[in-house]
Amino acid sequence: MGTSAEDEQGASPREEEWPEVEKAEKLARGAALKWASGVFYRPENLEGLGHYRSRETQRNSSIQSRLKSTVQSHLEGVSAGLEQLRSAVQEVQSVCQELGAARWALLDCADRFQELQQMRALMAEHVQLASVVQVLPQLFSVQEVSSHTLQLLRGQHLLEAHAEIMMMEHLRDDILSQLHLRGLSSAQATVLSYFSGLQELNESLAKQLWGIVASSLQLVREDPVLFVTAVRIIEREEKIDDTLLLDATFLPPGRPKGWKQKFYHVLQETITGTHFHTTHVDAEGPRLSRHLEALQRDIVSELRVVKDLMVQCVPAHYNILSVCATTYHQALASHLQDILREDLDKQALFHLLKWVLHVYHSSEMMGHPDLLPEVDVSSLGPLISPELVDQTERRYVVKLKASVLEWMQRTLKTEFEEWFWEKEPETDHQGFFQSDLPIHVIEMLNSNIEVTSSITDSLQQKVYNMALEELEAFLGRLREALVQRGKEHQQDRTIPKHYVPYLLAMLNNVLALSSSVPTLHPNSACREVPASLRAALDRTQKKACQLLLEELLLDLQPLCVELASRKWLSGAQLVNNMCEVIDKYARDFSRVKKPLFKLLLIECELLVANQYLRALMQKKMVCKSKEERRQFCDRLLQDATQLRELFCSLGVDRSQQNLEAVFAVRELLCLKDTALLSLEVLGFVTKYPDVSDEHISTLLDLRGDVSKEVRHLVLEMMAQHPQALPESYQPIFSTILVPAPELPFCLRKGKCA
Repeated sequence: MGTSAEDEQGASPREEEWPEVEKAEKLARGAALKWASGVFYRPENLEGLGHYRSRETQRNSSIQSRLKSTVQSHLEGVSAGLEQLRSAVQEVQSVCQELGAARWALLDCADRFQELQQMRALMAEHVQLASVVQVLPQLFSVQEVSSHTLQLLRGQHLLEAHAEIMMMEHLRDDILSQLHLRGLSSAQATVLSYFSGLQELNESLAKQLWGIVASSLQLVREDPVLFVTAVRIIEREEKIDDTLLLDATFLPPGRPKGWKQKFYHVLQETITGTHFHTTHVDAEGPRLSRHLEALQRDIVSELRVVKDLMVQCVPAHYNILSVCATTYHQALASHLQDILREDLDKQALFHLLKWVLHVYHSSEMMGHPDLLPEVDVSSLGPLISPELVDQTERRYVVKLKASVLEWMQRTLKTEFEEWFWEKEPETDHQGFFQSDLPIHVIEMLNSNIEVTSSITDSLQQKVYNMALEELEAFLGRLREALVQRGKEHQQDRTIPKHYVPYLLAMLNNVLALSSSVPTLHPNSACREVPASLRAALDRTQKKACQLLLEELLLDLQPLCVELASRKWLSGAQLVNNMCEVIDKYARDFSRVKKPLFKLLLIECELLVANQYLRALMQKKMVCKSKEERRQFCDRLLQDATQLRELFCSLGVDRSQQNLEAVFAVRELLCLKDTALLSLEVLGFVTKYPDVSDEHISTLLDLRGDVSKEVRHLVLEMMAQHPQALPESYQPIFSTILVPAPELPFCLRKGKCA
């Protein structure tokens, strides 16, 4: 198993040269020993040793043969490569020798090339002269061609004239290009001077073309040949411009002409100038409406001509219908803005809004069946901006508000002029007094609100809000007028003759307005009346009621002055007269509708009770004896009973009457035992918590039999039992003032207690 010394000596140089070989051999031996120890660990496996030896020998032989084959093939490839490298080196050396020979030959010919430069210059000059000789006939004929072209233009033979112009331009541009390439810029001025007539021909042709384009809408209907000719010429020039722009080396003077853009510009200017360059538009509604109708008719008619006729006369890429529609839209938008700068009246603003928001997009104009689907105005944006629409709506509302204010002032003036007529106000089928005021006011406001529904919901809402504001202001002016009429009537109660009936009619009018206001709302599902307007209606109603009660009071005052006096104590005629006055007014009050009639009766009863109690507080008499006190109480009972029965017969329930306070006062006065006054007063104060010490003192004075001690006891009891007013309590005594007691006469230098 060991190795000899010779092997070790022979292997050392190889191992020094290839250290990896030694490492690989050691790994292989280690792996082999590990494998052999694992296989031959058992004695019975030693029998197959020969088999393993022969198998490993065959495998080693196979590996060695493959290695030899691989090495052999690599060696053959290396040999072929070396041979090719030797051949390449020889060829490179041969090429270097030949290039060196050629270099020396070129150096020998350099002097001869200098001699050929003069020949090249002569050749270039010959080529130029040959070119000039070729164009000389054309150059000499320029003036003649110019004259002929001018005649063609005068005869409107535009295609032939344009062909001549193009020929002369081509000749001029070719010469200028040659001069530019050779750096002869100084000679260009001479060429341009020679062809100066060409510019005039171009201008003359352009003038005719733009005249044709300006009248294109008429030409395509009558004779489209001229218009088609103009478009063909413009297309020729556009192609020449495109060709020259692609060749950036030289651009002739006057190029690019841009006649296609000029075509669009002239067409747009024609459309704008024909319809929208009006220096002044009348601000009145009817004239502006006629102006808008004329625009609508002309624009639809001309767009139909463009769609049906002009589109066939121009190339498709011109998009002539879209261009015209856009031009009309933009020019119309600018024109409308100019109109809106004027001080338009409300009718003009209304017509303009309706036309812009509804007519313009409808089937009567831009949505006309003959224009669809090619014309899509929705892609052009709004005719006027939403902000301008809102501003215009507000201007309309301001104008309308001024008109409504003027109308209402005139109506109110007419309404009060009727008060001085010699006849009573009109009545309805039930006999209630009324006038046409609420009908006219509601119809006027409702018509203005409804008419704006054809514009926008926002405008309708603005007008509705304005209507409520003006109605509220109108009610304020109505109240002021009522107050003024009341003052005038108090100065002379014979004017107006039918003052009370007209006040009653006004009450019915306010009630009619109150019931009609919810119908003004544009949304039938929302009928709520603003609180401020409800308050204004209530104030107006109360003011009319107040004036009626003041009128009643003026008739009652002469009678009330006699109440609680010795004259009053002697008979019942005074209260009979009061009942007659009340009954007369109640008959008048029956000419108002039920809720107001009931309200007037209740207020009338309160007024009578208040005046009766006020008369008692005047202390016109003091009972001097029990008999006089009994008569006083009997008179109170008879009066209160008679008045109560009167109001009950008129429909005022006893529970709603304030005359019960008179009965309570009568009970206080007719009490026989003054020792029980404190209890009686306590019950009285509990029932009427707004009664004051002064009121009780005055009533005790009326009795004439109350001592100072009892009075002091009663007032002390009241101080110990202060009363709070319930929420639903109707005050009665708090509105009655007790006259101040007269001070005793004092000497000048003395002091009053």
